[in-house]
Amino acid sequence: MRKNLKEARQKAGMTQQQVADTLGISLIYYQKIEQGSRTGDFEIWDNLEDLFNVHQRKLHEIL
Repeated sequence: MRKNLKEARQKAGMTQQQVADTLGISLIYYQKIEQGSRTGDFEIWDNLEDLFNVHQRKLHEIL
């Protein structure tokens, strides 16, 4: 699981659905990214970094 990504989302007060909508991807795809079972492309990680103001390397870690 990408604990840092989940924590950043929760700190921002966003649901998984809100993040998925912001990124223009499906909820299921975002859930798989957060779970660590999908990697997502560079554009998604760039957008997540901007959205949460956390470096994507930190968000990308699987713990």
